[in-house]
Amino acid sequence: MASTHLSLHYHLVFSTKNREPWLSPTHRQRVHEYIGGILRNLDGVAHSVGGTGDHIHIAAGLRASHCLADVMREVKSESSRWIHEELRLAGFAWQEGYGAFTFAAPDLDAVRAYVLNQEEHHRVKTFQEEYVAMLKRGMVAYEERFLW
Repeated sequence: MASTHLSLHYHLVFSTKNREPWLSPTHRQRVHEYIGGILRNLDGVAHSVGGTGDHIHIAAGLRASHCLADVMREVKSESSRWIHEELRLAGFAWQEGYGAFTFAAPDLDAVRAYVLNQEEHHRVKTFQEEYVAMLKRGMVAYEERFLW
């Protein structure tokens, strides 16, 4: 085969430190847009960025040359710096770690809708319930004591 063809799509999830609700509705859209810009600057595709006051969901397309850990480090550190400088939230921090789950291209519309409808989704399910369900669905081994 003369060239490489990829379809690498990720559902990424991370929360604020101690899941404190730092991201008010007035700031949330700006943070989501900024995170999308970080991904684009890294030559990724931000299909959608959403979340609530205490966590972020991203549907993203990445290249084979991307190292997921490097992308996440850049997204979290750059957005944290921007939140401190631009939004003046001095005590803000992201929690250590993240969740990363792959999905198939035909599922993009469903994942995008899920990411963008977090406010509504969390009226019936907590972040903890949601995240544990994602881990189980992704067959990710975990120890409850290290989740929160």
